[in-house]
Parts: sequence; structure tokens; C-alpha cells
Amino acid sequence: MRLALLALLALNAGYVDAAGFLALHGLFTTHVTGNFVTLGASFAFGTTGVLAKLLALPTFCVVILLARTLGLAIDRKGWPALRLMFLLQAALLGVGAWLFLKLGPFPDGDAAPAVATGLVIVAAMAIQNALHRTRLTALPPSTVLTGSTTQMMIDIADFTRGLPADKRAPTRKRIGLTATSIGAFAVGCGAAAFAYTYIHEYCFAAAPVVALVAFATTWAKDQV
Repeated sequence: MRLALLALLALNAGYVDAAGFLALHGLFTTHVTGNFVTLGASFAFGTTGVLAKLLALPTFCVVILLARTLGLAIDRKGWPALRLMFLLQAALLGVGAWLFLKLGPFPDGDAAPAVATGLVIVAAMAIQNALHRTRLTALPPSTVLTGSTTQMMIDIADFTRGLPADKRAPTRKRIGLTATSIGAFAVGCGAAAFAYTYIHEYCFAAAPVVALVAFATTWAKDQV
């Protein structure tokens, strides 16, 4: 069940990031620090999308703060915080998909429709990032690949070098989980590129559906 949830989260993260990048003039909606690079490119080449890239990180930070505060408040009520936060993320992705379909395409990345759409998606993916740090700590990240790839290569090196018997099974398990996250993210990126090529902004309708499937997997057990 954990493996399925991780695969769905990583698949959607890659899909949303690639779709947003293609439709919103180079905006990274999942790993927002990449926008520093594309912001520099926008200045260098005179392309649009500067405003959304400038606002992505502060929006991400504010949503993380709010998500953490809301999650703790839900805990105090005794409600299923993880499930409710996933449901909130799916709702934001649904709003983002509606904005894509209603307002797209986006010829000007600095126009209000493009900025608003991009920041809604950034907010949705900020929730997923927050959940990894606070509620899914046993799983590798589904939204950032550099650290995960580094850890997997270290684990592979240690495993092939020879580990004590008590460490071999946990390391093998971590390698499998990390490989799943990386592979699913890559598949999501490819799927988004393919879908955007043929159906353009309509491709984003898949994102809230996948998010709801991920939400549904949390009902299989009380704990992920």
C-alpha cells in the first residue's frame, strides 16, 4: 500500500511539474526552487512568466506554514489529518484543472490568468511537500529527485560493498522505494509531455483524478 501511494504521488508530481512547465512558460510548480534558474532565463531571453516565478517561492512557503498549522489543528480534533490534507490537495488540483480549461491557453505568462493558475498548482504541490516532511517521513520524497537519487546511489554502493545482516533488508527496501519514486516521477513527466502535445491544457484534468486515487489508497489502512 505504501509503495502504491508513493508511486501515485511521484507520478502526479512529475506530471504536474512538466505540464505546468509547458503550459505556464517554464514555471516549476512542484520543486519551486528550480524557478530561480528559469527566472534568470526569462530575464536573459526576455520571455514572459517572470511574475509567477517570483511569487512561486513565497506562495509555497506560506502554504507550507498554513498546511502545518491546519494539520496540527486537525490532529487536535482527532480527525484523519493525512486523508483530509490529501483531499485538500486534490481539491486545489481540481481548481487548477478548471482554471487551465477555463482560462487557457496562456500566451502571456505574466498575465493574471496564468499567474493565478500557476500559484494554485504551486499551493497544491506545497501540501504534498509538507505531508512528506510531517506525515510520510518513512517514504522518500515524491517531489524532489536530487536528494533521492543521491541517497539511492549511496545505498547501492553500501549494499554492494557489503552490509551487516541487520542492515541489508532496510537498505534494500529503501532502494526499492526510492527507485519507485524516481521512476514514477519520470513517467509522469513523459506522460505530461505526451498529453500536452496532443490535448494541450486539457491534459491537466488528469492531475486531480490521480490525486483522488492517491487519497483513496490511504483508506486501505489507518497508517501509511
